[in-house]
Amino acid sequence: MSDAAGPLSGIKVIDFSVMISGPLAAMQLADQGADVIKVESPGLGDIMRYLGSQKNGMTGIFANNNRGKRSIVVDLKHADGVDVVRRLVADADVVIQNFRPGAMARLGLGFEDLAAASPDLIYTSISGYGQHGPNSGRRVYDNVIQAASGLASVQSDPATGEPQLFRTLLCDKATAYTAAQAITAALFARATGRAAGQHLEIAMLDTAIAFMWPDSAMDAALLDDDVTRSPTIAANYGVTRLADGFASASAVTDSEFTGLCAALGRPEIADDPRFVNTPTRIANAVEMVALLAEASAACSLVDFVARSAEHDVPSSAINTLDDLPTDPQVIHNDVFVTRDHPLAGTIREPRPAAKFSATPSRVSSPAPAVGEHSDEIVTGLGLDAAALRAAGVIA
Repeated sequence: MSDAAGPLSGIKVIDFSVMISGPLAAMQLADQGADVIKVESPGLGDIMRYLGSQKNGMTGIFANNNRGKRSIVVDLKHADGVDVVRRLVADADVVIQNFRPGAMARLGLGFEDLAAASPDLIYTSISGYGQHGPNSGRRVYDNVIQAASGLASVQSDPATGEPQLFRTLLCDKATAYTAAQAITAALFARATGRAAGQHLEIAMLDTAIAFMWPDSAMDAALLDDDVTRSPTIAANYGVTRLADGFASASAVTDSEFTGLCAALGRPEIADDPRFVNTPTRIANAVEMVALLAEASAACSLVDFVARSAEHDVPSSAINTLDDLPTDPQVIHNDVFVTRDHPLAGTIREPRPAAKFSATPSRVSSPAPAVGEHSDEIVTGLGLDAAALRAAGVIA
């Protein structure tokens, strides 16, 4: 990594959020050079510290969403705790919180409360359904928003019609990326004089629908009765079952279909009059699929991968997570960094995906232990850390 400052060097972020949607957004800002302070409550704090695989109290999921941050534990039920936080925010550029609507305002830490003293503050409120409306007060998790947004219906099993959930926290992560982009856009608007501070409201429901709509709604977006209807592109996605493994491949053009047949070791299929072009393949899809399945079952994965490259077929073997660190392209791209975490031991992390030529991102400092920087942070505010700790204000 270059020693050049990241694009957000000099930006101070106060991260009150928990779980994934807020913490991952704040981590992206930290990787881009921002100084991020994670504020946690005494006791449970961020529940991601307790879920899943862990070593010495550091879980993989917490480490994956909180690197680059300093941690302070503050009791916000204590008046002096609220004062500590107000001091922290006084010179901050960004606040991120993802509690249910109204929770921060009840603590005196809502947008209006903090913006009154810091008019240039970018205050980011992330919620499940939105800040207002019939479901705004409901508790949510990622799977709930997958259901509410229609994403689970998009995953329905073609054979049974049964909805399926994505086995990754898709809505949380999409919301985090949306929040990070919105924050940098607001910082740009502030820097160019188009706005001072502002309140960003980001709902997981809104994000999930916006994420899904561009392709999943390629049919649903057209409302007139005379529309010529076709399935969505991804509706035809399927796994290619080979003799000894699995792959994914697409053949959209005639040349790609010819290449696919050759990659499967059955080039003569492409010469069949029933499959010579797109209209005939659509008309004879049942017979075509059966022949391709038969060819796939007799073809080895290694042969298919090699011949796909030879015949310019868009395809890949289906990698597992264990496969990724040894994948030649992943290695070439320097995707992973392996380093020692003070608590978790040896840890593998992906670098920030975007590469900046002049202001490079960084794989920032390892995720902090709970309250690791409490004394350091309050001392930097000119406060007596020992007295605050003795009073139970910080931990």
